[in-house]
Amino acid sequence: MTTGEPDTSRLRAPAREVLRAEVTDEPLDMNEHMDQVAASGAGAVVTFAGVVRDHDRGCAVHSIEYVAHPTAGQVIAQVAAAVAARFDVDRVAVSHRLGVLAIGECALAVAVSAAHRREAFDAATALVEDVKRDLPVWKRQVFTDGTEEWVACP
Repeated sequence: MTTGEPDTSRLRAPAREVLRAEVTDEPLDMNEHMDQVAASGAGAVVTFAGVVRDHDRGCAVHSIEYVAHPTAGQVIAQVAAAVAARFDVDRVAVSHRLGVLAIGECALAVAVSAAHRREAFDAATALVEDVKRDLPVWKRQVFTDGTEEWVACP
């Protein structure tokens, strides 16, 4: 629980394990992430898939390319560990995809398990927001008219 009150309904303390925290050029499998965080004491598993959409700010998107700083793997591991330490979760799995992605492909996969839904939802939300804010990954959007734009690029 995030209220500071101990959760007396649990048989064991939250494990707070990070089972996966990676930046990869391989396609992301949400079912794999979900299976990875399963735990006998977890009554809730929350997942989030950040998927490439076909538009941005009124423009039609053809594809997106993600590129990362060499420290991105370390950063995502630190972010996942910080979220696991901050919330009463059992297991966490998070992956961010690199390379060229087509419409509908998963760019960010998050799965969190916890004893209760509130902890799982809160931790998953924090994980998504913290990854989006801290991960040194930049996005090149290619629009259907042939133009392109870099987003979140210093």
